[in-house]
Amino acid sequence: MTARVVIAGTSSGAGKTSVACGIIGALRRRALRVQGFKVGPDYIDPSYHALASGRPGRNLDAFLSGPELIAPLVRHGAAGADVAVVEGVMGLFDGASGRGELASTGHVAKLLRAPVVLVVDAAAMARSAAAIVHGYRTFDPGIDVAGVIFNKVGSDHHEELLREAVAPLGVAVLGALRRDDRVTAPERHLGLVPAGEREGRTREALAALADAAERHVDLAGVLALARAAPPSAGPAWSPEAGEPPAHGARIAIARGPAFSFHYQENLELLRAAGAELLAFDPLADEDLPPDAGALVLAGGFPEVFAGELQANARLRAAVAAFAAARRPILAECGGLLFLCRDLDGREMCGVVPARARMAGSLSLGYREATAATATPWLAAGARVRGHEFHYSQVEPVSDPAAPAWALRARGRAREEGFVAGAVQASFLHVHWAAHPQIPRRLALAAAARPVAA
Repeated sequence: MTARVVIAGTSSGAGKTSVACGIIGALRRRALRVQGFKVGPDYIDPSYHALASGRPGRNLDAFLSGPELIAPLVRHGAAGADVAVVEGVMGLFDGASGRGELASTGHVAKLLRAPVVLVVDAAAMARSAAAIVHGYRTFDPGIDVAGVIFNKVGSDHHEELLREAVAPLGVAVLGALRRDDRVTAPERHLGLVPAGEREGRTREALAALADAAERHVDLAGVLALARAAPPSAGPAWSPEAGEPPAHGARIAIARGPAFSFHYQENLELLRAAGAELLAFDPLADEDLPPDAGALVLAGGFPEVFAGELQANARLRAAVAAFAAARRPILAECGGLLFLCRDLDGREMCGVVPARARMAGSLSLGYREATAATATPWLAAGARVRGHEFHYSQVEPVSDPAAPAWALRARGRAREEGFVAGAVQASFLHVHWAAHPQIPRRLALAAAARPVAA
């Protein structure tokens, strides 16, 4: 397996993304090929990794894909790279609620046999940092916390105090990054603003992060840790199914600022199944790609661009006509909102008999899901694992369509989403690496256009 290192944090907000992107950019400047990975289901941080590395950002989620696929996914995604930089999620030990270490950064580090560099927000502490590092290093002996990077350090004197505090622990201090307002990324209700929405400014911030890493991080030390990770033999994950491709499958994929949430492996699986992916931007394009046999509306931020989506009446009508023709539409989260009759009072596609609005409460967490209603790509009763992360709500305005899923989480069960004709729209995000039958059957359905009534 490729040289690899995990950049973990003591908590959310410790600075993992800044440190990981800085290291990725700085190593790339040294002519190294760097592959970024993000632990967990998050779509936004990988968009920053992609700009920093010049390679697609990828996710590692032991709940969504299963622990057995973590190492194979790294072998696949890091093929041709010199080093893999894995950014953690939340705190080092935080994973799927009520399931122990499952899907935590520490769990992924164990599965990869990768050393961990702990990022500590040191803005309001000095010697206390040693207690934190000691606790994180000893809590789980199976995790190799091999180094620490202090973030938001106030001065040279502050850095000296921090280094003196942890010296007795024998943990390598690999960096001490200063506070820098130039590299503050804007946030909104689901976290950072996706990199693609402000690419020019993001590249400037990423360059500043790489500058900071070159000045304040021991890059040779980080690289030495990554290269010292023990050998790990095994197969790479592959999107190829070994089955004949679906000839003539053309799938329209919503892209652009409003619909930017895509797992790279999902796209690779569709292509491997024989589908030609036709990108379109619902904010700018007035028509769907010609001869599309299926439509994928991924997650994103349609609520931020609701005015522009409403103004593009021609595209909305084309989506409604596509659904009326019983052609397959798979919509996740933001795609569900776009298919509703309206979103915060702005007219949408009217495919789903529901109204959507932004709410003050967050729905967040992993879900065990059973398909409640058959679709062209899933039989009723099929089981998957997914994730919800949204502040929005949908409210039926007439007799509701059939439910998409029966969901279970923390002992509770409920129905969610809508299936109408060949349309499935729900809040559930699914990583298809563990469910390759979904893209395969979606491609077959697209090749068989139009779907028979």
